[in-house]
This record gives sequence, C-alpha cells and structure tokens, in this order.
Amino acid sequence: MSVVKINVLTVPSEQRETLEKRFASRAHAVENSDGFEWFELLRPVEGTDNYLVYTRWQDEASFQAWMEGPMKAAHQGGDAGNGERPKPAASGSTVWSFEVVQQTGPANP
Repeated sequence: MSVVKINVLTVPSEQRETLEKRFASRAHAVENSDGFEWFELLRPVEGTDNYLVYTRWQDEASFQAWMEGPMKAAHQGGDAGNGERPKPAASGSTVWSFEVVQQTGPANP
C-alpha cells in the first residue's frame, strides 16, 4: 500500500523565492530512489504561508531508506562558498503521514 508524506513548511514571503530555487536545484534528487512514486511542491495561493511538499512512496520502508540516505546527505551538505550550511528558508516544518486507501484518475487519459 502506498504512503504519502506531506511536509508542511512555514515560509515567510521574503523566503519563498529562496525555497523554490533550492527545490529546483535538486529537482531530480529523489527520482531514482527505490519505492519513489511522486513529488509535488505546492505554493500557497492565499491565506497561508505554508508550502506543502508532497511525496508518495511504495511503502514506509522506501520512505525511511530515502530519509536515512539521500535526504540526510542533502541536508547535511554545506555551502560551496564558505563551508557553512545556508540558513533555512522555512521557519517551521511538520510532516503529515497517510496511507493511500482509494485513488482514481481520468477515465480517458
């Protein structure tokens, strides 16, 4: 059964561009991970400063393997210019976890 992880990132308006550029610069970092199924970065349109980072995985074990491998390595990397990690663009983060129990798609793709 697939699992969905939604990382809710609180991003002040002055940090939005920074966050989006950081995600764009590592857009393909997750694609080849075992069990990976889908990714979306959702920008808020109105009423909130929360971005949603949506990922879908074959199972919980696949997500955990990515978290302990490629994800951990990406977040521990430093800035090439001075060896320091860049300041986070988000001021807060919460992860929501779900199991997919129903799904549907277009009748005529």
